[in-house]
Amino acid sequence: MVPNIPAPAASAVAAGADRSWAGQHSAAWPGLALAGGGAAIGLAVHEWWPSVSAHVVAVVVGVFIGNLPLRHARFAPGLRFAGRHVLRTGIVVLGLRLSLGEIAELGPGMLVAVVVVVLGTFVGTRLLARLLGVPPGFALLVATGYSICGASAIAAAEPFSDASEEEVAYSIALVALCGSLAIGVLPAVGGLLGLSSEMFGAWVGASVHDVGQVVAAASTRDHEAVRAAVVVKLTRVALLAPLLGAVAIEAQRRRRRSAPTTPTMAGPATAAARRPPLLPWFVVAFLGAAALRSTGVVPADGLAAAQHLETFLIGAGLVGLGSQVVWRRLRVLGGRPLVLGAASWALVALTSLAAVQLAS
Repeated sequence: MVPNIPAPAASAVAAGADRSWAGQHSAAWPGLALAGGGAAIGLAVHEWWPSVSAHVVAVVVGVFIGNLPLRHARFAPGLRFAGRHVLRTGIVVLGLRLSLGEIAELGPGMLVAVVVVVLGTFVGTRLLARLLGVPPGFALLVATGYSICGASAIAAAEPFSDASEEEVAYSIALVALCGSLAIGVLPAVGGLLGLSSEMFGAWVGASVHDVGQVVAAASTRDHEAVRAAVVVKLTRVALLAPLLGAVAIEAQRRRRRSAPTTPTMAGPATAAARRPPLLPWFVVAFLGAAALRSTGVVPADGLAAAQHLETFLIGAGLVGLGSQVVWRRLRVLGGRPLVLGAASWALVALTSLAAVQLAS
């Protein structure tokens, strides 16, 4: 039997629900504005100093915010929203950079080399983590970030990792640090090895994490190096979806093994409904954006605008993630994660150099 609620009381209940909904969403705006401001700073710094990635600046701004002694709690909801939802929207727009035609131009040898680099880095990093005694959730984040596209890949893998906020923040800080170091280290090593512009660009694209850092490192040579670096890098990005599919299957099997075997009131239907999808919505949308880009229907002006939008959205998301890098909390994790990050950076650099030389 449905209770008979007087009209004034029902109106009050509805109004209270509306105010609650509005209050929850309005609470995010201060933090979102702060994240957007940090992304704008990153874009401005990159405009003035092209060798500096806008995304690296965004992470630094976020870390600065997260370690302010007087950080106000009113910014926290929006920063968390940016670090999750805004960043994932940026990953979707990133798909518009991918063209199947450009990837096909690499040829079978270089395509195999890229796959070898991604799989070698992903599997090797997790094996190194096991030797170092690093938690598997953190190892999964580092392995995904170093093998694919840095912070964006970490954000995509986070739902399957069961990692803590501190571990997510630490992995973001590691890829930002190593990617920034690569801008100076790889050109110097490439010069000593006498690599051609095309081979140097392919090496940069196969080993550096963030797209902006790839462009910055390759631009120390010439346009040919930049073009090779970007195509190889975007081919790595294209492997995000199949890699996440494998990670999702592994996560589902792990959770089924750890789930209680005793029957519950929820029943099998409810348990199946709670099971996460094989691929998150934003990865499916990322593939849709890449398919749209490959059709050639998006004009050049639209692609340029999408690239600026993608940089801003991912930058705002990285401000949100960077704000979780609180040094006093990260000290609890110890130094082994830092050793893993350095070892994984060396692994991807050496593996990609060998693969590119064999494919050329």
